Amino acid sequence: MTMLTATSFTLASYLLIAYLLGSIPTGYWVAKKLKNIDIREHGSGNTGATNVGRVVGKKAGLFVLLIDFLKGFLPVLALRLWLLPVGTPGLPVPAEWIHTAVAILTMLGHSRSIFLKFAGGKAAITGLGAVIALMPLAGTILGALAYTIIKLSKTVSIGSMTAAIIAPFLAALMGYPVAYQTFSALSALLVVYLHRSNIKRLLAGTENRLS
Repeated sequence: MTMLTATSFTLASYLLIAYLLGSIPTGYWVAKKLKNIDIREHGSGNTGATNVGRVVGKKAGLFVLLIDFLKGFLPVLALRLWLLPVGTPGLPVPAEWIHTAVAILTMLGHSRSIFLKFAGGKAAITGLGAVIALMPLAGTILGALAYTIIKLSKTVSIGSMTAAIIAPFLAALMGYPVAYQTFSALSALLVVYLHRSNIKRLLAGTENRLS
């Protein structure tokens, strides 16, 4: 037996907790605390680490980056390694699909936070946290790729979307379970959809760049 009993109520509770953890509006709260501002009314209007870094300061941006990463990383890692590892018997579906559901819900929580009337950020860094928890090697490669592209292009959205789009192909190439490949594909679609305003600015040549 695992630490988590495989009851429908327990599984539903974990899914809800994953969404609520993802919903923590880190950037919004940090900006309120440090500057007493609504970060959604400043800069790009996004609650993510990049906009917080521009408006509030680099240290605040890095703090938001870390917490938003952990929102995706910790609940998925805890489930995969300790609570419901692959091969856990007695589940309504294989454990890999529950891991996938939890990972997606952390991203949905970040982008559609219950604390912000179902608004939020772009979910890229929370998604990266979930990817590294599910697929450590692939996630590390994708994180390095995103970082390199951002450094070269000075544009966070290009690095985020490129890594997200490559994720499902890399997951398939490296032989990860179909459930994790499915998560990679769904997260890519979500990240690109949430960056649709960035895509418009990129096409118009007006996208924000890092200094």
